[in-house]
Amino acid sequence: MSLSLHIYKPADFDALYAIDQACYPRGIAYSRSMLREFLAAPGAECLVARVGDAPDSVIAGFIVGESDGTEAHIITIDVLQAHRRAGVGTALLRALEERLAARGARRIELETATSNAAGVAFWERHGYRKTGVLRGYYLGRLDAWKMRKALKVEAARRPS
Repeated sequence: MSLSLHIYKPADFDALYAIDQACYPRGIAYSRSMLREFLAAPGAECLVARVGDAPDSVIAGFIVGESDGTEAHIITIDVLQAHRRAGVGTALLRALEERLAARGARRIELETATSNAAGVAFWERHGYRKTGVLRGYYLGRLDAWKMRKALKVEAARRPS
């Protein structure tokens, strides 16, 4: 599988919206206006994953995060079912963490449903740790884990 990442372009919007609708149930999936708001927010970063060789490549997933100073937040990561467990989510996450760290973020947080065992395992495998429970976070009735990870600060290389 050929995988490439690129920074979100407005032409990607309809595909990203369709992917979000496929990944999350009604009420949890974002509306068009909410997704547009997240993508346009100050400090927002969105990376898009394509699989396949051009010109036949397709968008397989995306990740949206934001940062403000040393704090960052992952808003969503969406990978189509057919492309899960193939490294797409990991590639998106690593690239976003690197970009946010380069902008000065030192800590990153997210929320994920307590009932989402696969999602929790994914986050824990990538170094995120549970820091608390948010009661009724989704739709006022589904709980979420608050999770956090410290981002590594790469030491600046000195010229020899």
